[in-house]
Amino acid sequence: MKDANIQHLIDKFNAGQLTTAEQDELEQLIESGRIDLDRFEKLSDVDAKVQRIEFPEPTSELDDRFYQMLALQKKQTARSFSWANLFSWPELAPKLAFASVALVMGIAIGYLVKPSSSASTEYQALTVQVTQLREMMMFSLLEKESATDRLKAVGLTQKMETVSTKVTSALIQTLNNDENVNVRLAALDALIPYVKDVSVRTELIRSVSRQDSPLVQVALAELMAEIQEKKSIKELQKIIQSERTPADVKNRIQKSIKALS
Repeated sequence: MKDANIQHLIDKFNAGQLTTAEQDELEQLIESGRIDLDRFEKLSDVDAKVQRIEFPEPTSELDDRFYQMLALQKKQTARSFSWANLFSWPELAPKLAFASVALVMGIAIGYLVKPSSSASTEYQALTVQVTQLREMMMFSLLEKESATDRLKAVGLTQKMETVSTKVTSALIQTLNNDENVNVRLAALDALIPYVKDVSVRTELIRSVSRQDSPLVQVALAELMAEIQEKKSIKELQKIIQSERTPADVKNRIQKSIKALS
């Protein structure tokens, strides 16, 4: 394959636009040693995201992007309306959640603009409801066949004030089992803010040996080095000892192990 075609594949990967066939082709090129892993932006993002771990503060402003998504959803519904789809739960759940979030956020704004000694308490309660509705949307989208929908599901966690163990467990399952490398990398990124949780760290260590993608293996190794999780060394060494692991990947993981030693 020509260098221009290889770069095209890398650019599509960095943009999250790879098809399943292109993804397989890219993995084969990595395993053959024809691609330097330093050319992948998503892997270098892990370090940056670890450095800026923080939790969002509640805000009284409406989320403009939410209303843009809501408007787009309404247009799509108008174009493809059918009574069968209307009462089909996989189709109904995201629409119901969007509408419910809009209603709850509208009520929250009403409480915020109306002076009240209990406004803060009411807002916090409504924020919890919004988070729960976003969780419902997330679980619904994770069941979709489209990788784009599953990426949206993972992205919803960034809008949650706090996440439940159900959400982190779903992200771990996605990291371990999703067939799309981009979705798995997105799930790993989404878990970074919660690496201080012992249960999350434990599951991330277990995930190391379950990965067959060189890109995810390296991303996990570099995350383990960043958070100084020495318990992961044994699992990382298994990857190095495997005959199936490309030389470039072994070198990158060896550097992570040295950083942990």
